Amino acid sequence: MKYVVLVSHGEFAPGLHTAITMLGGEDREDVLSTSLKNGMGADEFADNVRELLSVVGEDDEIIMFADIVGGSPLATAANVIAEKGLLAKTTMIGGMNLPLVLTAVLGKDDVDTEELKEEIIEGAKDQIKEFVVAVDDDEEEDL
Repeated sequence: MKYVVLVSHGEFAPGLHTAITMLGGEDREDVLSTSLKNGMGADEFADNVRELLSVVGEDDEIIMFADIVGGSPLATAANVIAEKGLLAKTTMIGGMNLPLVLTAVLGKDDVDTEELKEEIIEGAKDQIKEFVVAVDDDEEEDL
């Protein structure tokens, strides 16, 4: 199985996980998340990651997303993945957002991981746009 794992500071990963289940299906056993909460130490977070990844077997793959490249959640989770001997079967991406993760969750079983990685990174770049609402000058005068 390919697991999508979300790690972050604060409640970002669990919140994103909730949004993913709303859009991608409620009964997803292939999406896992945990977060480094305020005041939590690295050892406690590492234990949370170990417990989270206890369902991942040696034949499984991990596509891991983190809020910040090089941040403590990503670095700690990578260390736990290395302990489990799964680093070679793990793809790690920092700077997660909803379109990026949703694309991964919905597409991970249809293409190989390398192709998926390229697709989700390009797709995420395409989602970053300014949202502009045209303003009618006449409406502003009525305010």
